[in-house]
Amino acid sequence: MKDAQPKFKIRKKKLGSYPYISVVLSITLALFVIGIFGMLVIYSKELERVVQENVKIQVYLKNHLTDAQRTQVEKNLYSKNFLPKTNKDKAVQFISKDEAAKQFIQETGEDFQKFLGENPLRDAFLVGIDPSYQDNASMLKIKTEVEAISGVFQVYYVENVIESVNKNVTKIGFVLIGIASILFITVVMLINNTLRLALFSQRFLIRSMQLVGAKKWFIQQPFLLRASLHGLIAGTIASALLITLISYANKRVEDLQLIQNNERLLLLAVGLIVLGIVVALLSTQRAVSKYLKLSLDELY
Repeated sequence: MKDAQPKFKIRKKKLGSYPYISVVLSITLALFVIGIFGMLVIYSKELERVVQENVKIQVYLKNHLTDAQRTQVEKNLYSKNFLPKTNKDKAVQFISKDEAAKQFIQETGEDFQKFLGENPLRDAFLVGIDPSYQDNASMLKIKTEVEAISGVFQVYYVENVIESVNKNVTKIGFVLIGIASILFITVVMLINNTLRLALFSQRFLIRSMQLVGAKKWFIQQPFLLRASLHGLIAGTIASALLITLISYANKRVEDLQLIQNNERLLLLAVGLIVLGIVVALLSTQRAVSKYLKLSLDELY
């Protein structure tokens, strides 16, 4: 009787075979992780911008001002250099005391005018402040300067809130920079180690090419081309995954698009592709150069 043959043949890897899929997958995951963190940084910076753009002072006017006097106060406010550089035309917003009363009644459900017999509120301007002027010293100076304008009764802003915003923005900035630096170094080391391990199986091929007289650049060229291709593929996949994640988040989280900066997100996606190519090239170049310098005994 003939020996029973196995039904399935086990496919054996050839000696010196390159793990294409695992390399691309490892680089993709590393880039995707740094892409997620980069996305969080972008959203946090946009949220910071929105918060700072909504920092306003309330400029209350004196009673019985004429339209001409109110217009003159508005012109004086628009002439100040502490207004935001963007959307400066909308930096000063007038709210009449009647509008303020209606808004108060809608928010609280209580009509204070019924038992007071009059509207005690004042006409006011809401004035936006440029982020560069939002420190305590500048805000106090602005308050004094605006209160000196003819027709202005009082300037009010919540000091503790502005101070808290500035402190938190500074702390968050330092934390994000620290985490980003650590994560970037970790990702670069991970990609570098992945490619070095993958090229370990190619060390005898590199030595064979060296023994037949191939020049250093001729030996490195195919490995560098393959590395750049893998970096390009991994970066593209990581960017596609990131865009998919953003689209899903926009559907699940209401008003997330209000703090979404598409230009920066596009730069992040392109940056992942460039980072994948550059790190893969540098890591491969270092690994191949190392194996070219090793002796035959060291290769084993």
